[in-house]
Amino acid sequence: MSVSVKLSAGSNFPSIRVNTLDGNTISLGRAGHDATSQMVVVYRGQHCPRCTKFLNQLEEYKTRLLKIGIDILAVSADSKAQLEAHKEKLTTSFSIAYGLTQEQMQQLGLYISIPRSEQETDHDFAEPGLFVINRVGVIQVIDLSNNPFCRPELEALVSGLEWISDPDNDYPIRGTFAY
Repeated sequence: MSVSVKLSAGSNFPSIRVNTLDGNTISLGRAGHDATSQMVVVYRGQHCPRCTKFLNQLEEYKTRLLKIGIDILAVSADSKAQLEAHKEKLTTSFSIAYGLTQEQMQQLGLYISIPRSEQETDHDFAEPGLFVINRVGVIQVIDLSNNPFCRPELEALVSGLEWISDPDNDYPIRGTFAY
């Protein structure tokens, strides 16, 4: 049994850089597209049909998220070639990065799995994780799973983020007491 360090709500998001298909290196948790916050979605990889479905469904919420200042970045441990192949099944327009290393997965406190066979994939991979990082680089929302079947329900998540973003609600970061 290994020890896993989990990130805490209200803490600074770690500095992690990843590559995109267009040859750029970008930082996770740094908003782009005139947004003030970023949703980082870690997915298992091209081998996971549930990930493909989730990313395609997330695309349907992109406009609502941008309206409240949140852009989306998805990332996996897949190689560049694997992401290129996966793009054929994706209907997304948000940024997707590749090459998340095992060390970076551990920095993010993700659950990591070993492939069941070479037909599944050729590398260890992260189980699903979702982080919303606010304008000052602090983690506002964390959702981690140790399997592909538990993920946030997108309508509930986006509705909640819309509510949190309303200054009249003065909603603090929750779940900051950890031991």
